[in-house]
Amino acid sequence: MFVGHYAAAFAAKAIEPKAPMWTLAAAAQLVDIGWSAFIVAGVERASVDPSLPGSSLVLEHMPWTHSLMPMTFVWAVAAALLVKFALRLPVWASVLVGLTVASHWLLDFIVHRPDLELWIGGDKVGLGLWNHPVPEQAVEIGLLAVASGAWAASRKTLGRAAWPAIAFIGFLVALQIVAMTQPQPAGPLEPQAGYTILAVYLLVVAIAALTDLRGKRTT
Repeated sequence: MFVGHYAAAFAAKAIEPKAPMWTLAAAAQLVDIGWSAFIVAGVERASVDPSLPGSSLVLEHMPWTHSLMPMTFVWAVAAALLVKFALRLPVWASVLVGLTVASHWLLDFIVHRPDLELWIGGDKVGLGLWNHPVPEQAVEIGLLAVASGAWAASRKTLGRAAWPAIAFIGFLVALQIVAMTQPQPAGPLEPQAGYTILAVYLLVVAIAALTDLRGKRTT
């Protein structure tokens, strides 16, 4: 799961327009932002096996970002509190940011092979949809399409142009295509790869922020 995670951000934005899109985009991938930083630091480990169907990632050790208990809840609650007190978002908007963070584990559970710990050091789970690339991509893009449609419709309801949302969605789809067609070299995921992944996530957050800029209202 890559761009499919942003479906949660789009759905949350459609529900609560007061939540800045950049906070929701960051929330959708906060766990992976932390993961990429931990790959750089050597705290968590992954490797690449090009022989695998679908995603070639072998996620060997990532308890601090991808365990259900307690880390998913730690990341979600921390994010909700941060936006509530640092950005002074309304309570409901802050709750949706936290729920968007928590959605990451559930969406990963659908596609990951059994590499998600139920608790730190505990059993690993995952439904393994990655092993079936065509259905996996259909699920991912389908989620993105439905949620992005709701977001674009909500913008129109508020008298705002839909094209920034459409442009952002197009960018994400292009990013997904690039990720699929640029295979990683086999072997351990090196710190340089972590830097690249982190830069991509932060770029998406920056572009997401542009969608909230006030433009001419539609009639």
